[in-house]
Amino acid sequence: MTEIRFPSMNLEGRVAVVTGAGQGLGLWMAQGLVHAGADMVIAEINPQAGEAAAEAIRRTGKRGLFIETDVRREDSIRGMVDRVVKEWGRIDILVNNAGVNVRKKAEEVKPEDFDEVAAVNLRGVYFCAQAAGKVMIQQRQGKIINIASAAGFLVRAGIPNSVYSVTKAGIIMMTKALAAEWSPYNINVNAIAPGYFATPLAAPRLKDPKAWQAIMDSTPLKRVGKAEDIVGPVVFLASDAAAFITGACLLVDGGRTVL
Repeated sequence: MTEIRFPSMNLEGRVAVVTGAGQGLGLWMAQGLVHAGADMVIAEINPQAGEAAAEAIRRTGKRGLFIETDVRREDSIRGMVDRVVKEWGRIDILVNNAGVNVRKKAEEVKPEDFDEVAAVNLRGVYFCAQAAGKVMIQQRQGKIINIASAAGFLVRAGIPNSVYSVTKAGIIMMTKALAAEWSPYNINVNAIAPGYFATPLAAPRLKDPKAWQAIMDSTPLKRVGKAEDIVGPVVFLASDAAAFITGACLLVDGGRTVL
């Protein structure tokens, strides 16, 4: 019988950073990583939400640190990473979750709309990865997980999502490029592409009966995602169990992209 070293998804002793972790997917993923054993840095632009999330983590007995971070600004990103390294000595896991959207028809999108979405969703992800990547290169190990979207793979009739889709598709290719470049340093770079989840951001659309029916019609599993549906994939990709996976994009969408 072949001897196997069975991998673990235990993250004890790891330092994780999640951007935009004050609510929604980011908060759920942060909670999931903490449950798996990681100490958590909440990199969030909203001070009230960020500190509340960090305090909830500290109540579990794990280390929780809130750092006010604006991913649109490189100095804010660098300051966040420098503080994590100064206080905790390392960064093992980065989840690039912070994101925004502007739902306008393509002919109505203004340059400032495009710049805002791209600054957070694409530029912010790139420079957060760069800053953490420099630390991980010195460590000779790390896990970066970029949050893309099903919208990076497909469009749906009647949903004006052009700028958002461009940025999320860009994240998927960025993930591949960084995975190839940083593989010599034992850094795994992967992405997760969620479909519809029951988050505060999606709440207005999910309450609209027509929108709800359209979502159900285009989702084979006939439901939207819950917290546990995103927690499992992010913990897996952050753990040793995913050591041989890099440059991949895991679709977590209830089958939305197969239709």
